[in-house]
Amino acid sequence: MIKLTFQDFLPVQKKRWSGIFLLVLGVNSAVNAQSIGYYPWNGLLSVSTNPAKPVWADLRLQTNTLFGSLSTEILPMLNLTRQESYQVYLGGGVRFNFIGVLANQTNNIVEGYSLNIGTRIAPFKSVPNVRVAFELAPYVVRKFDSGVLKSNLGIVYTFGRKE
Repeated sequence: MIKLTFQDFLPVQKKRWSGIFLLVLGVNSAVNAQSIGYYPWNGLLSVSTNPAKPVWADLRLQTNTLFGSLSTEILPMLNLTRQESYQVYLGGGVRFNFIGVLANQTNNIVEGYSLNIGTRIAPFKSVPNVRVAFELAPYVVRKFDSGVLKSNLGIVYTFGRKE
């Protein structure tokens, strides 16, 4: 009988979180990000340009796998309405899988397309830069022969509030 304890997994978890932290730090400095978010149920890490502006961009990286399907989404967004405590936005995007092509798991870099409509709500007045994000995103695969309605729920932190 094999006996495992929490400490047996701790070094791996430290490496994983250290890697995620370094990835976030690197992407943040490379693109001069204005917000960063995490959607835990979908395993998505989001890095955005300034979401307070009328038009902004969001880059999403899948974090729940190493090489199996390391998808990347690029989403230009348009703010439909924006107040101090919330914003509603609409955008569309393309989902890529560069690693899948490099690992010979697929021949197609483009996996599919999405149309995202969402909101970011600041529920706490004491920390207005922390927002809860919710999105609905119809998604179709690249050949337009199947699709799914995705939903994203996560938390977003906005650096500063530049207008």
